[in-house]
Amino acid sequence: MNKVVLVTGGAQGIGKAIVLELAKNHYDVVINYLTSNKAAALLEEEIKKNYDVRVMTIQADVSKEEEVDAMISLIEKKWGGVDILINNAAVDLSNLFHLKTADEFRKTLDVNVVGAFNCSKRVYRHMLDQEYGRIINISSTNGINTYYPMCIDYDASKAALISLTHNLAFEYGPYINVNAIAPGFIGTDNELDGYDEEFLKEEQEKIMVNRYGKPEEVAYLVKFLISDEANFINNTIIRIDGGQKGSC
Repeated sequence: MNKVVLVTGGAQGIGKAIVLELAKNHYDVVINYLTSNKAAALLEEEIKKNYDVRVMTIQADVSKEEEVDAMISLIEKKWGGVDILINNAAVDLSNLFHLKTADEFRKTLDVNVVGAFNCSKRVYRHMLDQEYGRIINISSTNGINTYYPMCIDYDASKAALISLTHNLAFEYGPYINVNAIAPGFIGTDNELDGYDEEFLKEEQEKIMVNRYGKPEEVAYLVKFLISDEANFINNTIIRIDGGQKGSC
């Protein structure tokens, strides 16, 4: 029986790359999304066409506890439960610092941090009962030492996600491994959209390998961390940033 993986925010960008890579490697995948209905449907069809695994899509706002409960209950009813959770859902409401609002700040924390907490808390009982589980939190170098005041709320949320990782690993051991991945500048459509060429060139020059990362490269790292080869990796934050040279 294939292991069941839930990828939140799984319809586009890094989440989509993770879903495709894991489906290719014989994991059954649940694609969570909130607004990307068309993208989720297309991704589901692509997996059904190309890979011999089970796939389902579920619309749910991970920041809302009742929607997370309904989502996990549906997975448990159909497939037995979630063996591996990838907390990838996130929002980035970048804006000039003096224009930011407390409501925007709260929304960012609700999705990026509370959403990961809601999902992790809801799936862990099944993982503990079977004495196996993996949780991967997709953080960011913005939560470590890359600072942009225009996304101060996003940066704070990604730093909080790292703290959440450490606490969950402590709480869920020894059977559930909890790790975080901290990508740097990954060249997804959303990441590149809206920036001028000069800014993108400056950002690329801060990366030692002199290029942006690919979403697939983050997916490869996720695949390794949930594999048996990574059984002894726990409570760890792994940067994947091409050797990023410090802050802005």
